[in-house]
Amino acid sequence: MSNAAQNARHPDGWSATQYLKFEDERTRPPRDLLAQVPLDAPKRVVDLGCGPGNSTELLVARYPNAEVSGVDSSPDMLRQARERLPHCTFAEGDLATWTPEPGTELLFGNAVFQWVPDHPNVLARLLQALPPGGVLAVQMPDNTREPAHVLMDKVASSGPWASIVGNALRNDLPRPEDYYDLLRPLCRHLDIWHTHYQHVMANQMGVVEWFKGSALRPFLQPLDAVAREAFTARYAEEIARAYSSRYDGKVLLKFPRLFILAVR
Repeated sequence: MSNAAQNARHPDGWSATQYLKFEDERTRPPRDLLAQVPLDAPKRVVDLGCGPGNSTELLVARYPNAEVSGVDSSPDMLRQARERLPHCTFAEGDLATWTPEPGTELLFGNAVFQWVPDHPNVLARLLQALPPGGVLAVQMPDNTREPAHVLMDKVASSGPWASIVGNALRNDLPRPEDYYDLLRPLCRHLDIWHTHYQHVMANQMGVVEWFKGSALRPFLQPLDAVAREAFTARYAEEIARAYSSRYDGKVLLKFPRLFILAVR
């Protein structure tokens, strides 16, 4: 996977239904991130890139007396979030330019900033918008070197759809030390760590279904129905060769994620 992927696109047309096929697995990282947030009773909390509200629900449970809201760019995700949490406020917005209301004490970003252009500087801007003691807590997939992602590029560049898909790769994340040098001067405490999850998929097609809800979307979105089916079939063949079955037929999907917690 090349760092030259400067034109990676946010996957338009998010499907909440597809995303939630693996709700338990996708909710584990925000649960682990929230466990490290050192706030007892914040008054205002915002879920950045709230998706279908699964991470927002964790925030409501942790802080029942807080004003909890969510921001996302996908109308379908926001529809699902509003149905799930009708007492919360959800708004459509672009995190590249979005700014929190004064008095916001927790900005929580679950698997969203990898899609935001120039996201390190966006994180710095959001951190500086917090009051003293406010917390920016972020989790991002750091899996662009994993076979599932490398094979997306292989299939995209070798098929008849190459000129249509173009450069749909997501950039590698910066190094932890790069985040440290940028954010540490802006806060009193900064914690950065990686967790490598081993998600248990029913079979190799489970890996395909997982990424159809996220990183495959910018590859599939510009294609017509026939080409999408052909692309997915080719990708599934590659996945079947790259991910071997365990003794019970299941497949382990290694999924590295980067966590950042900054206290203003």
